[in-house]
Amino acid sequence: MTISPPLEAPETPGVNPVLKIGLLGLGLLGLIAAPYLGAYPIFLMKFLCFALFACAFNLLLGYTGLLSFGHAAFFGGAAYFTGHAAKEWGLTPELAILVGAAGAAGLGLIIGFLAIRRQGIYFAMITLALSQMFYFICLRSPFTKGEDGLQGVPRGKLFGVFDLAPSLNMYYFVLAVFVLGLLIIWRFVNSPFGMILRAIRENEPRAVSLGYDVARYKLIAFVMSAALTGLAGGVKALVFQFATLTDVTWQMSGEVILMTLLGGIGTLIGPILGAGVVVTLQNYFATSQFPVTIITGAVFMICVLLFRRGIVGEFYASRLGARLGFDLRR
Repeated sequence: MTISPPLEAPETPGVNPVLKIGLLGLGLLGLIAAPYLGAYPIFLMKFLCFALFACAFNLLLGYTGLLSFGHAAFFGGAAYFTGHAAKEWGLTPELAILVGAAGAAGLGLIIGFLAIRRQGIYFAMITLALSQMFYFICLRSPFTKGEDGLQGVPRGKLFGVFDLAPSLNMYYFVLAVFVLGLLIIWRFVNSPFGMILRAIRENEPRAVSLGYDVARYKLIAFVMSAALTGLAGGVKALVFQFATLTDVTWQMSGEVILMTLLGGIGTLIGPILGAGVVVTLQNYFATSQFPVTIITGAVFMICVLLFRRGIVGEFYASRLGARLGFDLRR
């Protein structure tokens, strides 16, 4: 058995622990108090679902260096799996969401196994092609109800006790799932395994020369990203009580890429901020005559031209971010 030599952590300045805990605490308190400050619970739940979706995608792109154009398959597939489990099988919401996440992980294993040995644009196009194949399966399958979608998904009772029909109860359940997913991602990227993923992203030939099975590490990261994406998709199905083809289209994959790039690739809170900007724009212009796609396209061009690292990435790289002790690579 070959024992791979350990990778040494890069010497980077850490974030001031007091500042970090304080910022996280303020953010969590803000989300807890948001419904009582006039924020619409449905809007907040949509934001949290897409924020978790973007963070899961960033786990693959920002920390492993793999650009997937097919993550909508995991997001929408989990929505269908969760909706079917809750509606047809009568499972409680927490079990239905686990079914959705497990289904997304299974899809991730299949797609990842077929795509992971390719790199760059070839990897991206394989994930896109397989995602489109899954879209047409959803379009024709009686399991998904085709173009009508899976409607009337019950929210049910959490653990058979807590009724999630009221929007406020559902919001705090979604918030708990979001925080759990964020903690899983944080632990994953700050573990020795996450350190190896960053080494693969920065210099894959060197990681191979050190004896690491790069393909296996990439596949594990891909499946983990798919499972967390499925967690977000399953929760969204319960929030809106339906699952449609919109969640599995290639445009959904494009949206999550935009969210991640806008907030900052390779940062923990960047995708959250990016998701907030995109969801807010969609909500604000939903009732207007002005196409929201033009606005999001303009925002994306501004980001690419002026904020190459994303909003959070540019802040981390700025003099103020350096003085506060933030590091773009964490």
